[in-house]
Amino acid sequence: MPGKLLTGSNTLEHEILLRKAVLKIPSSNFGVFSLYKYPAKFIPQVPAFVMENYAKKGMKVFDPFAGFGTVGYTAKVYGLDYELWDLNPLLEYFHSICETQPKPLDKNLIDKIKAHSQEFIPDWSNLEYWHPEEFISLLSKAWSFYHYSADEYSKKLLLVPLLKLTKYFSYADEKVHKLYKSRYAREKVEKLLKEDYKALFYSLLEKELGNLEQKLKEYQSLNPKKVNCKVKASVDVLEEDLEEPVNILITSPPYLQAQEYIRTTKLELFWLGFKKDYIRSLAKKEIPYRDVPKIEILSNTYHTYRTLIEEKHLLELYDNYFFAILSVFERLSEKVLDYMFIFVGPAKIRGQKIPIHQIVIEHMESKGNWVHEKTYIDRIVSRVMFSTGRNPATGIEDQRMDKEYLVILKRR
Repeated sequence: MPGKLLTGSNTLEHEILLRKAVLKIPSSNFGVFSLYKYPAKFIPQVPAFVMENYAKKGMKVFDPFAGFGTVGYTAKVYGLDYELWDLNPLLEYFHSICETQPKPLDKNLIDKIKAHSQEFIPDWSNLEYWHPEEFISLLSKAWSFYHYSADEYSKKLLLVPLLKLTKYFSYADEKVHKLYKSRYAREKVEKLLKEDYKALFYSLLEKELGNLEQKLKEYQSLNPKKVNCKVKASVDVLEEDLEEPVNILITSPPYLQAQEYIRTTKLELFWLGFKKDYIRSLAKKEIPYRDVPKIEILSNTYHTYRTLIEEKHLLELYDNYFFAILSVFERLSEKVLDYMFIFVGPAKIRGQKIPIHQIVIEHMESKGNWVHEKTYIDRIVSRVMFSTGRNPATGIEDQRMDKEYLVILKRR
């Protein structure tokens, strides 16, 4: 197996650069894997490494926190059946696009969108907070064409370009994970309003359509197989159960204090036509904003780090997080036949790194059905979003994770 054994007491930890550990995926930006800047997205080499080294023909893989759906798109390349879940409805949209076989697009598509006069206005009281009036008029006609006039193929190809341009033509800062109105974004809008923004919009739309077609062709060059798959969005993972056994669970659960994925994608969800009450109901199911039943956590590391947290709200967040993810792993693991691969980083609370990977290992081993086989430590070499000296929202010094852990648990 690739990787260099670390010096020290833990001989089950190995350093690895996962981006270089597989040959089948040329780069993290290849094909559909870089279709959209979804928060906390897997690089494809993580599931590819698992599938190359642990999966066998006929196995089924499962990701209960699928996000963008990278595990599924990778599974197709390796000819493996898969099941994907996520709370965010965007999963089904992205999956539908990534399954699409590229074919010639209507040459008059941009002209048809320009000529479309009907409007689609999202059911959102904050719409004018995120878009100036001029951009709402422009976007509403393009989205109306998407919702009411586009054929199914054009609709699939238009979605990602429209999502990208909707964020670009807004006060949202596309460089930041959270939905955030920054100084950069305000200056961007002011500059756009002084230009021929309509001409620019359609020019960028045409360019993004071309980019998407190229991404689909790149993905097809990997020879993805026709496999059995099940994709379930709007899933409350704390309550959902697997209907059938799977061989391998591979996932990256929401990171501690970085879990607001519904709020992050509100702009996209409203323009897609989701109603305010429905989006709010999804947001309430995210781990920081819900009551999670308490469980007994069988980890000395968990209890040791818990004593270091003094603030009540942070203690509640810490407890809720581990109650949630560990109860999910406990319950779902009952139908996992061979391996669990859990990819996490040491997130911080008030500057204190929390070894999430170690807590997961200790708890799952203590339950009796799983043994820790190995942990790969992957160095983070680049990020989709920009780096900064301070968190732009809080002003606190930004000390981002420099490594992540791929925990391998094998059924006893």
